[in-house]
Amino acid sequence: MSMWIRIMIICMCLVAVLPLSTYAIGEEKSIIIEVEDDVRKWEQHIKTYYPRLEVVHIYDKLLQGIALKGEVRDLERLEKAEFIKNHFPVQSYEVHIDESVPFILEEDQRIGEVSYTGEGVKVGVIDTGIDYEHPDLKVNYRGGYDVVDLDEDPMETTQEQGEPTVHGTHVAGIIGANGKIKGIAPDAELYGYRALGPGGTGTSVHVIAAIEQAVEDGMDIINLSLGNTVNGPDWPTSLAVNKAVEMGVAMVISGGNSGPEHWTVGSPATATNAIAVGASTPPLKLPYLYDTLKRKAIQLTPMVGSVPWDLTKKYEMVDGGLGKKPQASMKQKLVLIERGEIPFTQKAKIAEQSGAIGVLIYNNEEGAFQGGIEQEISIPVTALSQEDGKWLKKHIVDKGHWIDTKYVTQVDTVAPFSSKGPVTWNWDIKPDIMAPGVAIKSTVPGGYMELQGTSMASPHVAGALALLKEAHPNWGPAELKAALLSTALPVQEEGENVSPIAQGMGRMQPLEALNPSSFIYDGRLAFGRVLEHKEKRTVRITIENKRNEPQRYVFTPPKSILGLRFQIPLTFTLQPNEKKSVPISVTVNQEKLKGDKQYVEGWLTVEDNHRKYELPYLILTKETEFPRAMGLELTLKPFTKEEYQYQVYLPLAADELEIDLYNPDTLRYVRPLIDTKNVERGVLKGTLTKEQAGEPGIYLAVLTLKRDDITQTFETPVLIGTEYP
Repeated sequence: MSMWIRIMIICMCLVAVLPLSTYAIGEEKSIIIEVEDDVRKWEQHIKTYYPRLEVVHIYDKLLQGIALKGEVRDLERLEKAEFIKNHFPVQSYEVHIDESVPFILEEDQRIGEVSYTGEGVKVGVIDTGIDYEHPDLKVNYRGGYDVVDLDEDPMETTQEQGEPTVHGTHVAGIIGANGKIKGIAPDAELYGYRALGPGGTGTSVHVIAAIEQAVEDGMDIINLSLGNTVNGPDWPTSLAVNKAVEMGVAMVISGGNSGPEHWTVGSPATATNAIAVGASTPPLKLPYLYDTLKRKAIQLTPMVGSVPWDLTKKYEMVDGGLGKKPQASMKQKLVLIERGEIPFTQKAKIAEQSGAIGVLIYNNEEGAFQGGIEQEISIPVTALSQEDGKWLKKHIVDKGHWIDTKYVTQVDTVAPFSSKGPVTWNWDIKPDIMAPGVAIKSTVPGGYMELQGTSMASPHVAGALALLKEAHPNWGPAELKAALLSTALPVQEEGENVSPIAQGMGRMQPLEALNPSSFIYDGRLAFGRVLEHKEKRTVRITIENKRNEPQRYVFTPPKSILGLRFQIPLTFTLQPNEKKSVPISVTVNQEKLKGDKQYVEGWLTVEDNHRKYELPYLILTKETEFPRAMGLELTLKPFTKEEYQYQVYLPLAADELEIDLYNPDTLRYVRPLIDTKNVERGVLKGTLTKEQAGEPGIYLAVLTLKRDDITQTFETPVLIGTEYP
């Protein structure tokens, strides 16, 4: 079985919804059910006909749901209740994994000008909970709720409860730590909402319930450093986020760690109204292995939880195989180990006990990977791509050469793991903005730790919004978003702006956003998918003069591209606080575009009296390839072992969808699972009997979609049955 299939199966085992019958009789459990219509009516029904169940909470703003507590046998009586919806949106939500704060707040050495600390601003952290007893957090912690256990104690998962977590505490510290380390907004009021349980995984229903609870509690800003793999704007959590923004709450979402591939930003970061955040690098001194003879440099990526790579001399490198056995030859050497068979921590521990100086674990399949160390290891542990690992084995290990470490300072680059857009169906530009997300030191239960991921970038933005909200209490979500996005600084590589679908508007600049000269609303120019040979598309932006003086606005078209003709607004003047909506159009002649372009993207500029704003644009052509199915789930229906429910997301309609099962080891065809025709776009839901689902086991599901003359296939592991490996 390939390693990626094993990893996916492990994730599925963590998030699968166990039927209540697997629990001991008399054991009390919590559950949130969704109902078909009037939630109040069914609340009374449950109180009347299921008196042994406790109705803990009612959700009626973002979710028609009822939170219940009771003994398993009493909850099982709900199995055939007609008012329970035929499905639960159980798509997996996983967490996306102290130099950044000064970097963000000391632009141009103006730290003394920052008199705002987030005081009086309520920030909700929807995550794995918060260690509110941490000395750096307890001063600012104000409360919250646990929608996993349905109580008012949103503490991080402890060892006694299952696989322990640290993620929410780390996120909270970036926003508002106020002790040994300082967050972006050290006086913000922190509230914790535990939506992800042991191991940091959870479901749509818990995430939506947590958002509703946080909205009810009056949060000004909510941070969600979590997401799934559904790259669509109308998944339930994305719709809930949009509604929360409409209700007056600024929503900040991590974009995901599935880069550098396109179409990898997942819900709820795909929500139109959300501020989706990608990860950039703060100033980092990056280590490289350097071979003088071959002039070969290999960047080292420390694993999460590893001590920094700080070697300064040449060292010999030895082959540690799979790292399963201690070897005397490892002493005072660098050890190259292949990924696989045993955990990274175990490999590193064996090398450490053998006297190694450092450990390099290379992938056992193409590409790079991210990994983490779960125990304290005294030597650095890094991750390498398969290509780099094989090169080191061939040119350094096998030839007995020594290799040196060199360091390069890097700042403001897009982290390779940061998910990219665009978004299917509405073809939006996501992420919206960038923030530091690499090697971020923050609070964790019992101390401090460096972590990386868009999970760490998102709370930088949430903290920055807290500063803006304190400075401008009357600003709502639209103004806060416009201020931060309008003043962002496009990230560049080799003197050119990085692709809009990697960075949105660029890296945030909170000091600039505190007093912007203009607001530009809807400044990400997503012209959509053009299918005709020649077509004109128009988007509108709104500009607001935020200065106490008239300002003149001048537009400059993008760099000339054969096949595109832009029509930009004429120069105009706005009086103080005046707004103006203006159209920006582009005529696309696909026959003149060079090559089979999937994307046409770039930047146009607008200037006021004080600064220049760079606006990203994106046009998708008829050649654009995008995922036509994603987010396949197959789980037992709650309360039963006899029926399965499935759902899969289709951004566009399909003539036919087939799902076939294969043996994941031999890739031999096993049996068909689903074959349906004339499928509408959106979430396709259905049920299967136990007989239709077939024999329990682990399978490779192959999805085949057909639309006109287009056929696409996708692969994903599925688990049938309740016995987990």
